[in-house]
Amino acid sequence: MGCVSEAGLPPLPSSDRPDVAARLREALLAASFTADGLLDLLGAPAYAALARSETVPALRATRGDTPLEALVRLFLLQQPVPLSRLEDVLPVELCLENGWLTRVAADELAATVDVRPYGGPDGEDWFIVSDLGCAVGGAGGIGSREEGVVLGVGGASTTLAGITVRTPVASALDLGTGSGIQALHAARHATRVTATDVNPRALHITALTLALSGAPAADLREGSLFTPLRHDETFDLIVSNPPFVISPGARLTYRDGGMRGDDLCRTLVAEAGDRLNEGGFAQFLANWEHVEGEDWQDRLRSWVPRGCDAWIVQREEQDVTQYAELWLRDAGDHRGDVAEYQARYDAWLDEFEARKVKAVGFGWITLRKTGSPVPSVTVEDWPHPVEQPLGETIRAHFERLDYLRAHDDAALLEASFRLADEVVQEQVGLPGAEDPEHVVLRQNRGMRRATRVDTVGAGFAGVCDGSMSAGRILDAIAQLLGEDPVVLRDRTPAQIRLLIEQGFIEPVG
Repeated sequence: MGCVSEAGLPPLPSSDRPDVAARLREALLAASFTADGLLDLLGAPAYAALARSETVPALRATRGDTPLEALVRLFLLQQPVPLSRLEDVLPVELCLENGWLTRVAADELAATVDVRPYGGPDGEDWFIVSDLGCAVGGAGGIGSREEGVVLGVGGASTTLAGITVRTPVASALDLGTGSGIQALHAARHATRVTATDVNPRALHITALTLALSGAPAADLREGSLFTPLRHDETFDLIVSNPPFVISPGARLTYRDGGMRGDDLCRTLVAEAGDRLNEGGFAQFLANWEHVEGEDWQDRLRSWVPRGCDAWIVQREEQDVTQYAELWLRDAGDHRGDVAEYQARYDAWLDEFEARKVKAVGFGWITLRKTGSPVPSVTVEDWPHPVEQPLGETIRAHFERLDYLRAHDDAALLEASFRLADEVVQEQVGLPGAEDPEHVVLRQNRGMRRATRVDTVGAGFAGVCDGSMSAGRILDAIAQLLGEDPVVLRDRTPAQIRLLIEQGFIEPVG
């Protein structure tokens, strides 16, 4: 693909010259234009401000004349930079010929795209390309309201990257690739990466992101949802940060799916099962409606395709006014004409009122293709802090489901378990009371869950070190408490199953 442009958006650099991208990459790395280099130059407050689209602290920190300061002003702050400051830093003529730079005056150059350093999970120096002023959205609003604008890496992108299961796979699909961040991550552990988007500009930018990051090229395809795929094409991993915003109309391609309500997310989830190989994972970010007179958890259970286990976590719930305000600000509408802003706000509320929507939920959806005749579907509200990355935690969750399916209560009592790492016990009660009112087990890793247990559950978890079977531990507890061991063996497996499912104890061997 050569230099391309859309109405209202500047031309993009050529994506069919990987040699130029490689030369540019070498120059950026030589000048320490990396995530670590930026942190050292700007300091933590200015570096964090950039992630909020606030540029003043970075402008103040780059008033010197070093090569790195020039590159920050050029690619991150979109300031014209004198040619004389770039001649010995970048392959200027190549960058001009291939559209990475443009002349704004005889002796001044400007970037045509935002190029933002991004540190990979194993210390890789990557670069995310996006449209000018659109590296992040959020409260400041995006830098362009053009329909086909392509954003860089925001909080949703990093959340999805953090929850994705990272086991080596033969094939991965990034559906709705945007700037290519998920495809870039997938390239580390997938032999073949396919990336799709309804926006051809996004596919072009994904190609630039991969090339500038030194990653293998992906198979790029244009189209909506699964339509770019062959009818028999399946994958080991599917990831998507789709245009999930529930909005009246489809103003912005990167966020508005154009379907009614949450139909886009429902369709994506429902159709993913047929595109997964056995044992494969599909992981999405999504929004869903909370409708009057309907259980939102039942709504989401109805989305899960046949033959798939599912774990759905609601991370946040907003009433319809909060939700409308969030996305109006994201588009920068709050900075425009007041009457136009109010009309758009009104249209949003009309849309929700017509469908009796009282709130909108945001969260993660993970599917795993399984041959089980009785799939497991867990839907929960978990707004509490978690520890990212969570990919390994999510993989382990589904492994535990397999274990529980394969072990009836008798087999469970014959098995041995160990307490998971960094689980602590808390006793809750009134100060000075002889006995606690209840006991809580709390995880300091992963989902950071807390679960209330009785005396038997607390005692059982505390003794789990892998040396004794669950049945023998219960027999010892029964003797200590003066209880009938048969009765204790009969009533405790349900509590043991919960401790296993939530990751407080782990099977040995």
